[in-house]
Amino acid sequence: MRKIYTRTGDEGMTGIHGGERVPKDDIRIEANGCLDELNTLFGIIRSMLPETDEWQEKLYFIQHSMMIVMSHVATPSAIRDRNPNELPQDLDKFCEDWMDEMMSQLEDNGYFILPGGTPLAAQLQNARAVARRAERRLWTLNRTDEVPGEILRFINRLSDLLFVMARFEMQRQQWPEEKWMKFSYKRKKRNDNQQ
Repeated sequence: MRKIYTRTGDEGMTGIHGGERVPKDDIRIEANGCLDELNTLFGIIRSMLPETDEWQEKLYFIQHSMMIVMSHVATPSAIRDRNPNELPQDLDKFCEDWMDEMMSQLEDNGYFILPGGTPLAAQLQNARAVARRAERRLWTLNRTDEVPGEILRFINRLSDLLFVMARFEMQRQQWPEEKWMKFSYKRKKRNDNQQ
C-alpha cells in the first residue's frame, strides 16, 4: 500500500483536477471541503439508522452522487468535459420527490422550530446547516468559474430535504418539536383576518 502522506501540501498548496496547484484556502477547495463535510454527515446519519431502514438506499445514492459532484467542483470549467465521472440526472428532482413523499405524511406546524430533538434529527439539522454553507461557497466559486446549474440546484434541495427529514424523524419517533416563532406570513394572514 502506498503511503497516505505526500508532503506536497506542506507549503499551503494543493492539486486540483487537471494538475493545477492552488492555495489550500482557494474557494474551489473551500467549497469542496464543505461538500466533503456534508457527505461525512450523511455517513454519520446512515450509521445511526438500522441497515434495513427505508432511508438507507436513498442516502447511499446521495453519498455516491456527492462524490461525483465533488469531482466536478474540483475540475475547472474549461476542462470539465474531460471529467470521466458523469453527473446523475435530475438530482434536484430526486430530492423534491422524496420531500413530497414525506410532506404528504407530515403535520403542518406553521412555526420556525429549534434544531434538536432526537439525536438523528439533530444530526439532520446539522447537515442542513452545512448544506447551506456549501451552497454559499459554491455560489462564491460560481462568480469566478461557472458551477453547473444542476449542482447548485441539488445542494439547494439537499438542505430543504434535510430539514424535512429532521421533522419527519421527530414525527416518526413521536418527539415534540420545540417551536420558536410562528411564520410571519401566517401571523400577517391572521392579523388581516381579524381586521
